Amino acid sequence: MRKNHLICGVLPLLAMTACAPKHYQLTGVERTRIIVDNRYDQNPDEAAAKYIEPFKRVNDSIMGPVMGRVAHNMHVERPESDLSNLLADILIWAAKDYGEQPVFAVYNIGGIRADLTKGNVTYGDVLDIAPFENKICFVTLTGEHLMELFSQIASTGGEGVSRGTQLVITPNGKLVSARLHGEEIDPKREYRVTTINYLLEGNDKMTAFLKGTNKVAPSEANNNTRYLIMNYFKEKQAKGEIVDAKVEGRIKLSE
Repeated sequence: MRKNHLICGVLPLLAMTACAPKHYQLTGVERTRIIVDNRYDQNPDEAAAKYIEPFKRVNDSIMGPVMGRVAHNMHVERPESDLSNLLADILIWAAKDYGEQPVFAVYNIGGIRADLTKGNVTYGDVLDIAPFENKICFVTLTGEHLMELFSQIASTGGEGVSRGTQLVITPNGKLVSARLHGEEIDPKREYRVTTINYLLEGNDKMTAFLKGTNKVAPSEANNNTRYLIMNYFKEKQAKGEIVDAKVEGRIKLSE
């Protein structure tokens, strides 16, 4: 019995010792920059290349098909950019297939995850730009709530807005003025708007969408923005057209 009591007493002591805090001291910090470029392709590992070859063929067959062409390099930035303009305009373009005629579209900058490079645009390129399961949707906003939305867009420093939008914002995110297709916003008028379901839920500070009415938000996968973008490029390619977009002064910073 005494031996059992001794063992029971020693085990908790050992456990407490093992769990006792250790005292470590940082002696230094080192950092380095590793540039990953085509130098690493000059002497490929043959075994590794052979191993990934079947996977590469499958990946290339999925990601490689060309959807269309783009006229120049496009990137995204605030308050306005060619790529964010293009994506907002594609939402307007796609609306006809839903029997809708929106007067305004907004595509969030945060949802655009890659640039476009001049030349061919592949399925993989489109997937890089729109990797999320965001889908097109429609909502009606009063002019009062539309102005509220414009103020929220100003507060983020700018988002992707469709052609015909004229916003003036301050560098610190205040709305100075807003016009749509050359007209002042009528607080009592109803405006049909298209966007993505992520924003319709009030995300990215665009809570004005929560006050909208007559919401249409199709949930099927083919309503995903990546498919709308691909369809747009395919249509342009079928017509022999190269996709283009530019900064037009849709969102300007006040002086």
